[in-house]
Amino acid sequence: MSILPQILFILVLGVAGYILYKRVSFLRRNIFLGKKETRNDQTNQRWKTMLLVAFGQKKMFKNFIPAFLHLLIYVAFVIINLEVLEFIIDGLGGSHRIFAPILGSAYGLAMNFFEFLAIAVLISCIAFLIRRNVMKVERFTKPELKGWPAMDANLILVIEIILMMAILTMNATDQILAERGLEKYTLLNGLFFSSMLQPLFIGMNDVTLVFIERFAWWFHIIGILAFAVYVTYSKHLHIFLAFPNTWYSNLKPKGEMKNMPEVTNEVNMMLGIATEAGTETPTEIGRFGAKDINDLSWVNVMNAYSCTECGRCTAECPANLTGKKLSPRKIMMDVRDRAEEVGKSIDAGGPGLEDGKSLLGDYITKEEINACTSCNACVEACPVNIDPLSIILQLRRYVAMEESGTPAQWNAMFQNMETSFSPWKFSPSDRFNWADQVKNEEVK
Repeated sequence: MSILPQILFILVLGVAGYILYKRVSFLRRNIFLGKKETRNDQTNQRWKTMLLVAFGQKKMFKNFIPAFLHLLIYVAFVIINLEVLEFIIDGLGGSHRIFAPILGSAYGLAMNFFEFLAIAVLISCIAFLIRRNVMKVERFTKPELKGWPAMDANLILVIEIILMMAILTMNATDQILAERGLEKYTLLNGLFFSSMLQPLFIGMNDVTLVFIERFAWWFHIIGILAFAVYVTYSKHLHIFLAFPNTWYSNLKPKGEMKNMPEVTNEVNMMLGIATEAGTETPTEIGRFGAKDINDLSWVNVMNAYSCTECGRCTAECPANLTGKKLSPRKIMMDVRDRAEEVGKSIDAGGPGLEDGKSLLGDYITKEEINACTSCNACVEACPVNIDPLSIILQLRRYVAMEESGTPAQWNAMFQNMETSFSPWKFSPSDRFNWADQVKNEEVK
């Protein structure tokens, strides 16, 4: 028997593995362009969050119908890909359905279940294509989704439909060949869904059927490998990053704003206080807030790569709903685009972060970040616990503390807070005068 198919399979697997390794290394390096941050506390709560939000898709079910369709695709992705293990073993060993004799009748049941999931994926993908292109759900029509983002979403749905059709075609022709008694083809006592396609192939000769079955097999496995590589360039990277992203979620109360370590260090320097490790605080004052991706935390950058571009954050944003330019989804897409630009520049031997551009100004405008009300609606809405507000606050802190570029009315508020400990310009000792006035009115 010729070993050429096995050699070709090893070559395809090796090329896909190498490309995937290079891309994952690129993404990892880009994520760690951000500043160090440690989030290893409350490990039990972090595992629970990941299980509920990433595995259980808890936050998706605020809108049941798309959540259910998404769940079908997700379950199919996890379970059907178990069959990829058999594909790989068959490809390396030159066998065909190697698990069939091992599992016996259970194998046929498993294949029927896989086909059910394939049909579920087909229906779900068609429904999502209709929602995006016919119904035109509002959050899918925002300006940041024009061009490649819209094409990417449609392309991935079409690819999934084609891959599922390849599975059904492969099974239909495989079973016809098994019924004709051809060597190495195993009869599975009926595959319900693929049997509906058999009338399309029943009149073909054995050579043609073998060609179609092998073509569908190769198309599916190469499609799976190509899909794995493509995902790393796509918004669908959240398929993998949703799990670490939810594990490293911010577990603090949503209303709590993180203190700036740079300010703490400066105060410690003024007071001559040593750090917890017993060493003196650094003599160089860090940047206040964030101007570029290297000023953000690596968690912020990972958030950007985890973004599903679903737009639930923007759909809930009160600033966006009132016609302002702020879109939390665009903020995350801009962070990811800037990280990609810097990473490619570094790999090409270019200036990297010193290219004369920055996240603030070249990607995200002051008008956008100033529109944010800090309400946390975007954080609450995100199905994978992304935190756009953290990035917005850091950019806004840079504008306020490094550039003194906040609006004039904001500066008056800041001054009042420094002197009067409230946004209003009156003495703290007069703060409860209103209570005396109410009491006097009640007496009258």
